This record gives sequence, structure tokens and C-alpha cells, in this order.
Amino acid sequence: MAKSTKKSKRERKAHKKVGLPPGSFVYLGDKDERDTFHVEAYEYTEDNYQKEIFTNLDSFKVVPETNLVKWINFNGLNNLESIAKIGELFQLHPLYIEDILNTNHRPKLEELPDGKLFIISKMLYYNPQNELVIEHLALFLSGDTLLTFQETEKDVFDSIRTRIEEPRGLIRGKKADYLLFCLLDAVVDHYFLILETLGEKIEDLEDQLINNSNAELVNDIQNLKREAIRIRRSIYPLREVVSGLDKNSYPAIEQSTQKYFRDLYDHTIQIIETLETYRDMLWGLMDMYMSSVSNKMNSVMKVLTIISTVFIPLTFIVGVYGMNFHYMPELNMREGYYVVWGVMVLISLGLLLFFKRKKWL
Repeated sequence: MAKSTKKSKRERKAHKKVGLPPGSFVYLGDKDERDTFHVEAYEYTEDNYQKEIFTNLDSFKVVPETNLVKWINFNGLNNLESIAKIGELFQLHPLYIEDILNTNHRPKLEELPDGKLFIISKMLYYNPQNELVIEHLALFLSGDTLLTFQETEKDVFDSIRTRIEEPRGLIRGKKADYLLFCLLDAVVDHYFLILETLGEKIEDLEDQLINNSNAELVNDIQNLKREAIRIRRSIYPLREVVSGLDKNSYPAIEQSTQKYFRDLYDHTIQIIETLETYRDMLWGLMDMYMSSVSNKMNSVMKVLTIISTVFIPLTFIVGVYGMNFHYMPELNMREGYYVVWGVMVLISLGLLLFFKRKKWL
């Protein structure tokens, strides 16, 4: 029943945009209205910073270009009215707003005609229930201003905020293109944490398969395979995004910042290689389970075969003396019954001793 519910939920989400014209504002995520919309705005230089929180856009204004680096983070894509107003304030084409709201969109990098950069990525983290969360993230880089759009307030950027508020490293002395690198780097760093957790889950399943393989483990393996597929679908396209930032020249990114994207590309390749290794291990878990079940079946068949082999000669003896012939020499023996039992016991013990010497027991 739960499986059909999930399917119908996916179908409803996929059909939201059917028949609508390009540029229609439809939120395809699954975050409900309790995720309130608010704007988090940072302005900083090497010497100072300022932070403001806006719960609505009535008092929010677009500041003309200055020497300040501005990071404006919009939380809550389910508020379509506010998102549409943002598009008007920053003169964003409706097609880009549509991509921001389309949480199923694959990660991509696109240069706008006016020199801006538009990037879509995925934030991955585990919630307190140890469930994988994949959150849609969109970034616009325009001069000294970086706009970010995310579905909920929960994200992986706490370390970036700390580095801005308590000047650490290079972030306060660099421009918005370096801030873009820092945000993408935080996203990629959390991929390592995701893979570490995935690896631990795979190791736990391996131990369970070795110690006690039961039918319930099949569901665990299948769930973990689906989780790995979701992670792969979110991470793989990011390689193209980071590769484009590394190998191509963009007016919005300074030459001194581009080398950092080269390092980020190396991390992305490392993550993908690790994910491929885990993927092979996951596919091998099912083979391990089937081998374990087969070994158990072989052990059972081995015991049954030994028992059958022991009883075959006994059945033959009993069958011979169960024949209804009147003239059978052994029928008149006073101790015949005990002799037959003794022969059968000796045969059984002899066979068991033979099996043990052959190490079949």
C-alpha cells in the first residue's frame, strides 16, 4: 500500500506542469507551507560586515552595485508570489525562475547574455532520522552579488556564515566569485559525509549478511541501492558544472579564483570514483545474499543426503526381511532379531565414521 502511495505522489508532482506554457511558475518540490519564506542578506568587505533578515519583500530593496560583496539567500521556494517578485526585482527571465522552482532539474551551468552565471546544484544531507535529504539549490552570480535559492532554511552553509561573521581565511578579502566557490565547496564537502555514511551502511549490511542472512536484508539492500541511485543522480552532473567553471573563462570569475575550481573539480572526481566503488559493492551485496542462501540450502541438503545415505542400507535390510516367504533361513534363528539390529547399527556407525574421515560431517 505504501509503495502505491509513493508512486501516486510522484505522478501528481510530475503532472503539475503538463500543458502549461514555458516560464510557468510551478513549485515541484515536496516542502510544505510550514517552511516559511525569508531572505538572509549579507554585505561585507574585508573590514566589516552587515547581516539582515527579511520575512517578506516589502522592505527589501535591490542595492546598486558597490564595492560591497553581497550574498542574498532566499529560503522557501514554495512561496510562488515572493519568488515571482524576486524575479522582477533582479530582472530574472521567467525561464530561469521556472528552473529555480523545478526541483527535478539536473545540476547545470549556464552563462547569461549579460555575463551573469546561473548554476543549479543539489545539497545532500541526512536528517535526524538518518534519512537522505536532497535539496534543490540555485545560484546567480552577477558582479559582486550572489543570489542563492533553496527550499528550506536547513542547509550546509553554516561554516560559510561563520567565516563571514568572524573573518577567517580569504572569504572577506575576496569578491563574490570566491564566495560562489566557497558555497559549492561546502556542498561538495558534504558529499564526502554522505558517502562516509553510505559506506558505513554497506559495511553493516555486509556484516549482517555474513553473520545471519535473512529475508529482511533483501529490503535493506534494495532501499540502499535506491538511495545510492538518488545520490548518483544528484552528484554526477555536478562534474560537468565544476569542469565548466575550471576550464572555461567567464567575465564573472576572476583568473585568481579559477584555480580554486580546479581543486574543487579534483574533489568531485574523487567523490564520483568513491561512489562507483560503493555502487559496485552494493550490487555485490545481493550476490552475497544469494550465495549465503545457496550455502545454507547446500548445508541442509548435505545433512539430508547423509541421513538418506545412512538409511538406504537399513531400508534394504528391513525390506529383505519383510518379504513374505515361508522358507527364509534366518526366520528360525532365536537371536536373529538382535543380530539384524546389530548389523544395522554397525553399518550406520561405519557410514558415519567414513563420512567424518572424508570431512563431509
